[in-house]
Amino acid sequence: MQATQVTDNTWRLSANIHDILFEGMWPIPHGFSMNSYIVKGEKTAIIDGVCDWDGTPEVLFDQFDQMGVKADEIDYVIINHMEPDHSGWIKAFREIRPNFTIVTTAKAKVLLEAFYDNTNEVMVVKSGDTLDLGNGHVLAFAEIPNVHWPETMATFDTKTGTLFPCDAFGSFGAINESPYDDQLTQEQIDFYEYEATRYYANIVGAYSGPAKRAVVKTETLPFKIIAPGHGIVWRQNPQKIIEDYKRYAFYSKGPAKEEITVIWGSMYGNTQRGVDPVVEGIRSEGVKVNVHQVPDTHYSYILRDVWNSSGVVLGMPTYEYKMFSPMAVVLDELGRKKALNRQAFRFGSYGWSGGAQKELDEIMLRYKMEWDFLDPVEFLGAPSQEDLDLIYQRGKKLAVQVKEWVAADGCT
Repeated sequence: MQATQVTDNTWRLSANIHDILFEGMWPIPHGFSMNSYIVKGEKTAIIDGVCDWDGTPEVLFDQFDQMGVKADEIDYVIINHMEPDHSGWIKAFREIRPNFTIVTTAKAKVLLEAFYDNTNEVMVVKSGDTLDLGNGHVLAFAEIPNVHWPETMATFDTKTGTLFPCDAFGSFGAINESPYDDQLTQEQIDFYEYEATRYYANIVGAYSGPAKRAVVKTETLPFKIIAPGHGIVWRQNPQKIIEDYKRYAFYSKGPAKEEITVIWGSMYGNTQRGVDPVVEGIRSEGVKVNVHQVPDTHYSYILRDVWNSSGVVLGMPTYEYKMFSPMAVVLDELGRKKALNRQAFRFGSYGWSGGAQKELDEIMLRYKMEWDFLDPVEFLGAPSQEDLDLIYQRGKKLAVQVKEWVAADGCT
């Protein structure tokens, strides 16, 4: 990895991670970057960091040499967010630079001691506090709690207009030679937008209320550059990632895009026979459809598409008096992440007894999801042609409702 210059006296350092599950659960087929930043005035600060996995801190330290910065020249370690993928490197750093001051929030100080038995001096800051590095580089701090941990803050260099928000405004996706939006093609920007949507839905979605407040606080700052802890640095059009995050936060309560996500699972193919008719009904109204089979598709990707969708179709059989188990897992995660207020429809097969609807109602109530369902289509054993025709009509009706809802709210 190469260190690159963000702007005056400011550098980006990074490590790419592949072949793991992020947070132990989220697939990252395209990897992800962990970004750290150096700001150099008369004194030097490093903002954010990397994990402590084998060899990763050393990737960061190698980039000090590329910039001509020695470890013992770093006076401040600024921790915007205590999650170990950003703070784990501190243990290794302490071995080569024992004496430095950590700058963080009061809540982060408690976590710092719990995670790492910290012995370094800690400067506790809050919104409105500043740190003068000299040569005009005054760092201002703004607390943005619950994006997505309660101790989180953002750091703003008032001289260069660079905002360092850590997990806010981040994305999945490893980054190599071109870490800045002004170096990327539109196709590459679109790729990182997709990765940002999945990152938001998977990591931040449950905290969309605090995310909205963080956006509002961010927009009061005269920022010119947004340099997150994951993903690309926005220095040509930083407003784009702000607007994207506004939309993502809004999508929690809907409406979202004029899209419908069909999630289905089938034991012996009977429920599966309803998938094509419902998709055809939706497409007959010109609405985009995302189709996912469970358990084949990891719920990370389903969550991303449901987050973007104003409508959801659930195709599932009854299994042991309840719903098809993989569907219950997906719906539980959608509830946890607060994918609320969708237009919805359910269909499925049952054998000796129904029961899927009861568990569905329980999940909707538990998480206060408030999905607005059309009447379900359930059938004993295999669906009749009449059942399939009705499923088609339900898909068509759902698409009409989604279009009307999105149009009424002016969403895209």
